[in-house]
Amino acid sequence: MSWTLTKRATFEASHRLPLHDGKCARLHGHSWRVEVQVAGDALHAGGPQSGMLVDFYRIGEPLRRLVDAHLDHYHLNDSTGLENPTSEELARWIYDRLAHEVPLLAAVVVEETCTSRAEYRP
Repeated sequence: MSWTLTKRATFEASHRLPLHDGKCARLHGHSWRVEVQVAGDALHAGGPQSGMLVDFYRIGEPLRRLVDAHLDHYHLNDSTGLENPTSEELARWIYDRLAHEVPLLAAVVVEETCTSRAEYRP
Protein backbone atom coordinates (compact mmCIF):
# COMPACT_ATOMS: atom_id res chain seq x y z
CA MET A 1 0.00 0.00 0.00
CA SER A 2 1.25 3.48 -0.76
CA TRP A 3 0.03 7.06 -0.44
CA THR A 4 0.44 10.23 -2.45
CA LEU A 5 -0.29 13.68 -1.03
CA THR A 6 -0.61 16.84 -3.09
CA LYS A 7 -0.36 20.47 -2.01
CA ARG A 8 -1.30 23.22 -4.48
CA ALA A 9 -0.35 26.86 -4.85
CA THR A 10 -1.22 29.49 -7.42
CA PHE A 11 0.59 32.58 -8.57
CA GLU A 12 0.55 35.24 -11.24
CA ALA A 13 3.76 35.79 -13.21
CA SER A 14 5.15 36.87 -16.54
CA HIS A 15 7.82 35.25 -18.66
CA ARG A 16 9.13 35.10 -22.16
CA LEU A 17 10.75 32.23 -23.98
CA PRO A 18 13.58 33.79 -25.98
CA LEU A 19 14.50 30.45 -27.56
CA HIS A 20 10.95 29.80 -28.80
CA ASP A 21 10.16 30.32 -32.48
CA GLY A 22 6.57 31.44 -31.91
CA LYS A 23 4.48 33.91 -29.97
CA CYS A 24 5.79 32.70 -26.60
CA ALA A 25 9.03 34.51 -27.37
CA ARG A 26 7.11 37.70 -26.57
CA LEU A 27 6.52 38.89 -23.01
CA HIS A 28 3.30 37.41 -21.63
CA GLY A 29 1.82 36.20 -18.37
CA HIS A 30 -0.14 33.33 -16.88
CA SER A 31 -2.16 32.40 -13.84
CA TRP A 32 0.10 29.53 -12.82
CA ARG A 33 -0.75 26.53 -10.65
CA VAL A 34 1.82 24.35 -8.92
CA GLU A 35 1.25 20.96 -7.33
CA VAL A 36 3.85 19.46 -5.03
CA GLN A 37 3.46 15.71 -4.55
CA VAL A 38 4.96 13.52 -1.86
CA ALA A 39 4.75 9.72 -1.88
CA GLY A 40 5.54 6.94 0.52
CA ASP A 41 4.61 3.53 1.85
CA ALA A 42 4.45 4.04 5.61
CA LEU A 43 2.38 6.33 7.81
CA HIS A 44 3.72 7.71 11.07
CA ALA A 45 2.76 5.62 14.07
CA GLY A 46 2.34 7.42 17.37
CA GLY A 47 3.02 11.02 18.20
CA PRO A 48 1.47 14.18 16.75
CA GLN A 49 1.76 12.96 13.14
CA SER A 50 0.21 9.56 13.79
CA GLY A 51 -1.70 8.33 10.75
CA MET A 52 0.01 10.85 8.43
CA LEU A 53 2.46 10.32 5.62
CA VAL A 54 3.69 13.93 5.88
CA ASP A 55 2.00 16.81 7.68
CA PHE A 56 0.49 19.05 4.97
CA TYR A 57 2.11 22.03 6.69
CA ARG A 58 5.58 20.56 5.98
CA ILE A 59 4.66 20.55 2.28
CA GLY A 60 2.73 23.80 2.08
CA GLU A 61 4.90 26.14 4.11
CA PRO A 62 8.11 25.72 2.05
CA LEU A 63 6.03 25.96 -1.14
CA ARG A 64 4.35 29.17 0.06
CA ARG A 65 7.70 30.75 0.97
CA LEU A 66 9.15 29.87 -2.45
CA VAL A 67 6.11 31.23 -4.30
CA ASP A 68 6.12 34.47 -2.30
CA ALA A 69 9.87 35.05 -2.62
CA HIS A 70 10.44 34.15 -6.29
CA LEU A 71 7.28 33.50 -8.28
CA ASP A 72 4.14 35.48 -7.42
CA HIS A 73 3.98 38.74 -9.37
CA TYR A 74 7.53 38.32 -10.70
CA HIS A 75 9.03 38.11 -14.16
CA LEU A 76 10.26 34.50 -14.12
CA ASN A 77 13.21 35.12 -16.44
CA ASP A 78 14.60 37.44 -13.76
CA SER A 79 13.42 35.88 -10.49
CA THR A 80 14.43 32.28 -11.30
CA GLY A 81 17.57 32.93 -13.33
CA LEU A 82 16.24 30.58 -16.01
CA GLU A 83 17.14 31.73 -19.51
CA ASN A 84 14.11 30.05 -21.05
CA PRO A 85 11.57 29.46 -18.22
CA THR A 86 9.30 26.87 -19.80
CA SER A 87 6.84 24.99 -17.63
CA GLU A 88 9.19 22.01 -17.74
CA GLU A 89 12.18 24.04 -16.58
CA LEU A 90 10.12 25.76 -13.91
CA ALA A 91 8.88 22.41 -12.53
CA ARG A 92 12.48 21.20 -12.19
CA TRP A 93 13.57 24.55 -10.69
CA ILE A 94 10.84 24.30 -8.03
CA TYR A 95 11.66 20.66 -7.30
CA ASP A 96 15.34 21.44 -6.82
CA ARG A 97 14.55 24.18 -4.30
CA LEU A 98 12.05 22.11 -2.31
CA ALA A 99 13.88 18.79 -2.32
CA HIS A 100 15.83 19.51 0.87
CA GLU A 101 12.78 20.90 2.74
CA VAL A 102 9.88 18.66 1.77
CA PRO A 103 10.11 15.07 3.02
CA LEU A 104 9.36 12.31 0.49
CA LEU A 105 9.12 14.79 -2.40
CA ALA A 106 8.13 12.80 -5.49
CA ALA A 107 7.04 15.28 -8.17
CA VAL A 108 6.23 18.87 -9.07
CA VAL A 109 3.51 19.71 -11.56
CA VAL A 110 3.33 23.17 -13.16
CA GLU A 111 0.27 24.37 -15.06
CA GLU A 112 0.60 27.54 -17.08
CA THR A 113 -2.92 27.32 -18.52
CA CYS A 114 -5.97 25.22 -17.76
CA THR A 115 -5.00 22.88 -20.63
CA SER A 116 -1.18 22.80 -20.44
CA ARG A 117 0.91 21.22 -17.69
CA ALA A 118 4.36 19.78 -17.10
CA GLU A 119 5.30 17.19 -14.51
CA TYR A 120 8.82 16.67 -13.19
CA ARG A 121 9.73 13.40 -11.46
CA PRO A 122 13.45 12.86 -11.04
